[in-house]
Parts: sequence; C-alpha cells; structure tokens
Amino acid sequence: MKSVALHNLGCKVNGYEMDYMQQMLQEKGYKIVPFDEKADIYIINTCTVTNIADRKSRQMLHRAKKKNPDAVVVAVGCYVQTGGEQALLDEGIDLAVGNNKKKDLIPILEEFLAAREEGTADMDKTLEGRTVIDISHTCEYESMQLKRTAEHKRAYIKIQDGCNQFCSYCIIPYARGRVRSRQMEEILEEVRTLAGNGYKEVVLTGIHISSYGLDLDGRTNVGKGEDFPCDRLLALISEIQKTEGIERIRLGSLEPRIITGKLAEGLAKMDKFCPHFHLSLQSGCDSVLERMNRKYTAGEYYERVEILRSFFEDPAITTDVIVGFPGETEEEFAETERFLEKVGFYEMHVFKYSMRQGTVAAARKDQVPEDVKAARSDRLLALEQKQSAAYRERHLHKETSILFEEEKEIDGKRYQVGHSKEYIRAAFETEEEVSGQILKGQFTQMLKPDILLFTKM
Repeated sequence: MKSVALHNLGCKVNGYEMDYMQQMLQEKGYKIVPFDEKADIYIINTCTVTNIADRKSRQMLHRAKKKNPDAVVVAVGCYVQTGGEQALLDEGIDLAVGNNKKKDLIPILEEFLAAREEGTADMDKTLEGRTVIDISHTCEYESMQLKRTAEHKRAYIKIQDGCNQFCSYCIIPYARGRVRSRQMEEILEEVRTLAGNGYKEVVLTGIHISSYGLDLDGRTNVGKGEDFPCDRLLALISEIQKTEGIERIRLGSLEPRIITGKLAEGLAKMDKFCPHFHLSLQSGCDSVLERMNRKYTAGEYYERVEILRSFFEDPAITTDVIVGFPGETEEEFAETERFLEKVGFYEMHVFKYSMRQGTVAAARKDQVPEDVKAARSDRLLALEQKQSAAYRERHLHKETSILFEEEKEIDGKRYQVGHSKEYIRAAFETEEEVSGQILKGQFTQMLKPDILLFTKM
C-alpha cells in the first residue's frame, strides 16, 4: 500500500480534521510516515489566516514536491478554499481538496490515483470542480467521528464550523463559510467512544463555538450589544458531564457576549468543568474594536470577566490581543495597555497585526510600521509575563488536581508533567508511572517560570 506523509498548519479545528483524515487513511491500509521522509503521497492541511500563513502553506507544498517530485501532493483546506485560480496554478499542488470535503478525502484521492495510473490525470486539480465547493452557500455540517487523537490524554472535539462575525481583519468566514452546528447526539457518540479509549479530558472547539446552535434555532447572528444564546451549549456540556470516564470538560475560544450569569452559574454547578476561559479581546480600546468590527466594547468585556469571577474562585482568564492594527495610535495602544492591566489575565497571546489580502483591514492606508508593532508587542509580552507569574503564584500552596500527560526531563531530573483544571502546568518528581491519572495535591514552589512543582497529598 502507498505511503502517506501528513502535515498540519493552523488552528485546533485543522488539527482535529487532520486526525480524522489520518484515521481514515490508516483504516484503508495506507502507511503513515513522517513528513520529512520520502512518501508516495503528501497531504498538507493548509492555513490562510494571514498572508504569512498562506506563504507557509505554499512552502510546505513545495517542500513535499521537492522531497519526491513523483509524489502526489494534496493541498487541503483553507489555502485552496480562498486562493482561487492563483492557488490552483501552484505547481506544488497536484490535487486540491477544500473545506467540507475533507471527509471525502479517501474517494477523492483514490479517484485521482486511478486516473493517474490510467494516464487520464490531465483533469484539473479539483476533479472538474467537485473537490472545492462554494463554502459560503452550504448549510451542511461536515460529519466526522474520531476514535483517537494526536494527543493521548486530552481530546479536542469539533462542535461547529463557520463564522458569521466578519471581523475586518479576518478571512475565515470566506474560508470556512457560515455557522454550521453539529448535532448533540453525534458529539456525545464521539465523546463516549473517546472515553472508552481512555481519554479523560475533552476540549470543545470550533471556528466560533459561541455561535453553537444558532443555525439549529433558525438564526444567523445576534445584533450588536446582544448576548449569544447559551442554552444549547449548556445542554451539551451537561450531557458530556454525565459521560462515564470523562473527568474534565474544557472550552475553546469564546466570544465575550456569550458570558452571562446564566451560563456562568450553569457551568459552576458542573464539577467536571474546568474554570479556564479563553475570551478573545483583540483590543482594549473601543475605537480600535469598532474598526475591527468587533461587536462589544472594552467595558462590556470587563463586565463579562467580572461575571466569571463572581461564580468561580480565581478562574483562569486568557485572551488574544492584536497590536498595531491599522490606524492604532500611541494613545489607543496605551488605552489597551491600561485595560489589560485592569483585567489581570492568566495568559495573553500577543500578535502583531499581520495583513491578510482580501480583508477590509488590509485595504486601509494607515498601516502601522513594523518597528512600532514590534515595540508595542514587546511591552505587552512583558506585561503578560508579569501577570502570568502573579496568577501562578496565587495558586501556590492551594489544593489542586493534575491530569498527568507525559514524562519530561527538567534540569537533569525526570518529572511527570500535566495540567491543573486552570491549565497551570505542573511537574511531579516521582518514580511512579502516573500518565493518564488525575492526582490531588498542591503546588509547592515555582520550578520554572511556566511550571509549578506539584506534591501529592
């Protein structure tokens, strides 16, 4: 059977879909080999979130073709979905498979291979337009069922696809289409399978999980200043909570407007729920948020953080921040910096604005110089380190529970390493094999800036 090398770029959703494609290939008998080895087939799950992501996708495609010029190089996902004719002219691509067609990878690939062997593979890279659809006009959720994931103790579970927000810097609604939610029973079936295969923690992920269920209720979006409904998401988490073998439930990135007293109260009652909330911010300045087409203010964001802190004791609040968005003045940046200090995050992912062709923001003439973006990024990264250290220090000598995931050498000693419910990284010096176990204990000291030493109770 032919050998296949896989490479994934981009988000957790891409990672989930790549795990599924690998599962399908293995079940059909294909031999999976490392990407840096010579293979008969190379499959690159691409990303297109920025111009840089596009370039990385192209680089990986060309690297595969260079590794074996006779191989079939398959470009999957967002790059070919948004790249149009330009992407299809790329000499590094033999076969293009867009979003909502990944589940059909095996029949698409085998049709292409058969045509190639028969000498009739002069058809276009989309099998006459059948492998890349108009994603903006589909209501179908692409059904997948994972049995195992690349991670051995924690499983990411995709619950929805698409986004209806159209932030001015983002191409994803064009790459992923409109919101499409997965049926609850299908999700629960996958959770039960993963639990039966030894997974103890699930992370619910998607392109915009705060929109989960909107389409099922016949809605397309919520208005500015309106809350996202949380009933379907709460019901789903409540059912997962009942699943035997699942000990932890974690949420992926959330829109601030889904955080209400109703959601927080419901989650706080579930003992398996992890109080770790990634609330996407992007800017702490209202004028920048408006240019970004983010549909909340900094004040509204802060109110949602306070709701969470009223129901959970010191929850982990993490976020994303973009610096140097077009037109961002020094005063606007300073406003964001003050806001971040006021909130006090556990972790911040700081990004220098990166242009994405085809978006409203990329067409603006008031782009911020790279050296200014770099200086602002450095300031926020320093603040992030300070806040992150303060959060970890607050958890010293507190009772905690850790899901251990792997063995790791730190300063010449062997440790078992895992995470708390708040996603604080912990190291336990022991001769025991505790991978996959959840142990109770406490953090006793800072072992590294990002790792606390754990002692079992």
